[in-house]
Amino acid sequence: MQSFDVVIAGGGMVGLALACGLQGSGLRVAVVESYPPVQPVIAGEEYALRVSAINAASERLLQHLGVWRHILDMRTSPYQEMEVWERDSFGRIRFSAAEHGLEYLGHIIENRVIREALWKKADRLSDVTMLAPAALQQVAWGENEAFMTLSDGRMLTARLVVGADGAHSWLRQHADIPLTFWDYEHHALVAAIRTEEPHGRVARQVFYGEGILAFLPLADPHLCSIVWSLPGEIAEQYKQLNHKRFNQQLAVDFDLRLGQCELMSERLTIPLTGRYARNFAAHRLALLGDAAHTIHPLAGQGVNLGFMDVAELIGELRRLHGQGKDIGQHFYLRRYERRRKHGAAVMLAGMQGFRQLFDGNNPAKKLLRDVGLSLADNLPGIKPKLLRQAMGLNDLPDWLYSAEKI
Repeated sequence: MQSFDVVIAGGGMVGLALACGLQGSGLRVAVVESYPPVQPVIAGEEYALRVSAINAASERLLQHLGVWRHILDMRTSPYQEMEVWERDSFGRIRFSAAEHGLEYLGHIIENRVIREALWKKADRLSDVTMLAPAALQQVAWGENEAFMTLSDGRMLTARLVVGADGAHSWLRQHADIPLTFWDYEHHALVAAIRTEEPHGRVARQVFYGEGILAFLPLADPHLCSIVWSLPGEIAEQYKQLNHKRFNQQLAVDFDLRLGQCELMSERLTIPLTGRYARNFAAHRLALLGDAAHTIHPLAGQGVNLGFMDVAELIGELRRLHGQGKDIGQHFYLRRYERRRKHGAAVMLAGMQGFRQLFDGNNPAKKLLRDVGLSLADNLPGIKPKLLRQAMGLNDLPDWLYSAEKI
């Protein structure tokens, strides 16, 4: 039987970031991941369909973890502007990095690039043990430890078990933590698209009656990753369209903003569901990322919320361990739970309201959102606040501002 202080269920971006962040804290950490180690990203190969818009707060965490430079050396695309508008309307808002004295607003990065950098880092750390491929099969919650059996028969103990095992978290379900969830009644269609006009490192998003369409700029000046939020039936229809008709529909729905479009990859559709765990912590358990919450992708905040869960939990576990306290006691984990439940709830509620406001073609709602976008774009003082929120700077734990790289 192997004994650890922290066992992390899930070796995705969020779980690996936590493991890296606990290096040097004095805590012995294990990561249990059902998939084998990641394959290196090869220069020139096709872009993966799943990408993330990494904001300034997440970048700061990745810098602290010592992986940001490696990520930049692989394949990333900084964007200098963001533009949001409603089709056939006057409502629009634009954010520019230069106007706010910034070099860029964020980066579009393939999820596999981030995960590869974190995996390589974690695998080299003396305080971290990688257990992959393996999965949790049984967990028993003792007074002073949690006892686990893996799918390969190995047995572990830990003072704290962390659920970073995704939206359908086995660990959350096994701990009987209730989940509030709602169907957004949309699917996200994702694909890689080549555009006639260069994207100019601008992230663009258009709202129209039945959908939301985002073009996220990739490193190639004519290549974008799209996230097209559509009613489920329409998303499946668009997935089955022949390339010519799909390209035409895409260009029209995007107002021909980047000219003609050409599909460069397969098309993937993902059902969109909002989730919010009733508890983010329990006796000898903490939940992170999608295991605790999932959100509509229209603001690109999903993984950024997860990384701020990580940042908050790193700070709490280091503080508790340094003070000689039991890191698995729910009483001590409540501060993490309280702070992250509030941050996630604010974001979920905001996105739900935003989603409902931009749903449909009701003339009164259309006028309201057009006026709202125009006012936000033109009234002094509003855009800096919105930009600060989008960059995650209102959600950043205090310790991370002055943290050094590890």
